[in-house]
Amino acid sequence: MGCMFRHIWYQSAKSTTQLLILTSLIIAAPQLLPAQTYDTVILHGRVIDPETGLDAIRNVAIQNSKIAAISSDPMQGKTVIDATGLVVAPGFIDLHSHGQDAENYRYKAMDGVTTALELEKGVWPVDPWYAEREGKALINYGASSGQIPVCMAVMHDTGTWLPRDKVITDTPTAAQQQQILVDIEEGLHQGALGIGMGLAYTPRESPADIVKVFQLAARWNEPVFVHMRNPGALTPGVVDSLQEMIADAAITGASVHIVHINSMANKLTPLALTMIRGARARGLDVTTEAYPYIAGATALESDVFGSGWQQKLDISYGDLLWVETGERLTEESFNRYRKTGGKVILFTNTEEMVRTAMADPIVMIASDGTITDGKGHPRSAGTYARLLGVYVREQKVLTLMDAIRRASLAPAQRLESFTPQMKHKGRLQVGADADIDVFDANAVIDKATYQKPAQYSYGFHYVLVGGTPVVREGKIDESVMAGRAIRAK
Repeated sequence: MGCMFRHIWYQSAKSTTQLLILTSLIIAAPQLLPAQTYDTVILHGRVIDPETGLDAIRNVAIQNSKIAAISSDPMQGKTVIDATGLVVAPGFIDLHSHGQDAENYRYKAMDGVTTALELEKGVWPVDPWYAEREGKALINYGASSGQIPVCMAVMHDTGTWLPRDKVITDTPTAAQQQQILVDIEEGLHQGALGIGMGLAYTPRESPADIVKVFQLAARWNEPVFVHMRNPGALTPGVVDSLQEMIADAAITGASVHIVHINSMANKLTPLALTMIRGARARGLDVTTEAYPYIAGATALESDVFGSGWQQKLDISYGDLLWVETGERLTEESFNRYRKTGGKVILFTNTEEMVRTAMADPIVMIASDGTITDGKGHPRSAGTYARLLGVYVREQKVLTLMDAIRRASLAPAQRLESFTPQMKHKGRLQVGADADIDVFDANAVIDKATYQKPAQYSYGFHYVLVGGTPVVREGKIDESVMAGRAIRAK
């Protein structure tokens, strides 16, 4: 009897031990399995996501062009980026980027821009424009259906980039105006990102004509991106121009984005921002943007320099810089260059007004930039590094979190109701597109100047577009064409 009891006890104890071992193995199984190896991991960076407010040291995993994981746990990747001491943020989205070619995409990428959109001037026809860039773009690209190029085509203006004769001097006939609307709508059919308008460059388009364009935008549920009619403090000027846009939005229900409020309002920037904030408070979808420079740029042959330009802009010849040579203009050189046509930089603003725009949380950041053969405005290459280096780090006009929000999340939100792709951009979250900047917040700075605009920004160590580095260890990598088209609907 005693022997049998001891045998039963021994077998029971043995089974219990095996059960405990088996249970331990089951619990430990996830730890015993090999850790997942992601396409790319970014380790030990200060991860900032402006939508959730995350600002902490984390690791980021990328798989199949998407953010797959964000964690403080260890991660393994085929490619490993050590971001110790660096900021990891969503890539910047430039809503106002005229430079849409390989030269400009390089400067954009080195300035932290992962998506560059031509929304103010727009393009036409739309399909060929997208086709020309398919598989050939370093960063993401897109455009609106442009009222300016449509007007130029319909009215046979001889200008190239901006109107220089027929659109400026001739009032469109009823038939021409109808064709302008038809062509703009065709661009929307082709997936353009809303409607771009430049009323300062198409002065013969009446307020009634523009209401019809807003009505078209409202029918399509697409936004209007507009360069208003008149700048400055005179009448007509920025106040009545802004009133026209707010009224048209209220009348039609269309969404409107006012481009470069800083260079339109100048010393009236506080009033203009108050007007926009008031419209928004009453339910209108009105947004705006600014760039961090005291000077703008445009074509000297355009109607901006028509009769009375000095009074309207509150500047004179010496406040103009001829881009091609870097010289300041005189009356003689102004008249000579205006006949040939070309780019000119206008010093119309003050640092106080730029700081006002940079400090206001409703203002998005956009460059309005283009460089051609190394010539142009420094905003084309340095807008975002200047925002981070000068206005965040040096002057403390805004926080790093807010600067990132206004350069990434806010532009994405401006478009996402109309363009589903944008719901996955401007965020650093699981499931978002892996458009990511890795930069040194203590060193990032713009290098481009008015005399030497074609200089890369400093401080962006990595810029990833869809998970692919287009900037690697601070240097551009043109062996990859990671850019993808952004189109509506």
